[in-house]
Amino acid sequence: MTADDGRWSIGELAERAGVTVKTVRFYSDRGLLPEAGRSGGGHRRYGPEALDRLRLIRSLRTLDLPVSDVGRVLDEDDALEDVVARRLSEVSGRLTALRWREASLRLLRDCPPEQRAERLRLLGDVSLPPDTTALARFWRRTLPVRLPAALAATVVDAAVPQPPADPTPAQVLIFARLHALVARAAPPVVHLADLEHRPALLYPGLGEAYDLAAPAVRAGRAPAGGEALDRFVAAYADALGARDTRAFRRGLARLMVTSADPLIGRYWQLAGELADEQDGPTPGAAHGWLCAALKSDFGEPPGSRALPGPDGAPGSQGAQEARGSQEPPGVVPSGWGW
Repeated sequence: MTADDGRWSIGELAERAGVTVKTVRFYSDRGLLPEAGRSGGGHRRYGPEALDRLRLIRSLRTLDLPVSDVGRVLDEDDALEDVVARRLSEVSGRLTALRWREASLRLLRDCPPEQRAERLRLLGDVSLPPDTTALARFWRRTLPVRLPAALAATVVDAAVPQPPADPTPAQVLIFARLHALVARAAPPVVHLADLEHRPALLYPGLGEAYDLAAPAVRAGRAPAGGEALDRFVAAYADALGARDTRAFRRGLARLMVTSADPLIGRYWQLAGELADEQDGPTPGAAHGWLCAALKSDFGEPPGSRALPGPDGAPGSQGAQEARGSQEPPGVVPSGWGW
């Protein structure tokens, strides 16, 4: 029964709220459910407002909010939005992890028995959901050390594909292979490492060229000259302190072939397979298209294009292998103005 002063005992409050006495005592002991006073015998008493507060606590706990967050919501008028947003992020992360585990299990279930050992090895090296730390580290080690930090971060962001939130088994395998590729291989030589150039001019120009080429790559159009190719050539000319001449373009086309790096080519192949259609072409795909456009400008078949290099630019491995030849690797005759 309710006391004459209109206050309820702990049992009465529990009955009205549809919870146990133990639950009411738990929230009271943690300061979430203030008492309205005590009876003459020292028993807890609660006012009618405690019922509304207890119902709100139950609703928040049903959403699996920690007791500390429940306290914030009760005490701070503007805390609910922040707490809910953080909780949503946590739940989303858990769901993503579960989707990656499900896709990984399906990958193992559906593959031929003789492939399971290799796939288990690949999956064992990747966290679920995976992070991109190893991929980002690979690019940071590949980029020129004197590249401005903000620009380097932009290049890394463009070069590192983000794992899909709801992957297919095929995407799980592709990401695992991509991770293994960069984790176990030495990074390629920094792009144009053999040539005196200004990276701070090269990389922004390449990014603009890739953006200009993206619609043609996405549409599957044949490589051809135009604004994208002009910007591509201009990026190298600016970086190398040269002029965009016919001779320069011929030398650049040759450099694209001699400096191709199979490791980077494989990276961009896997990254392209991992990307969703709405992501658009990778920088590597755009770079390959522009290299083919440059070569076709000299009558060479587009199908013979060089493999793309760091952030879509060519690496220097081919140039290293060419050491000892009559011409210095990657360098055109001195009369060409490089």
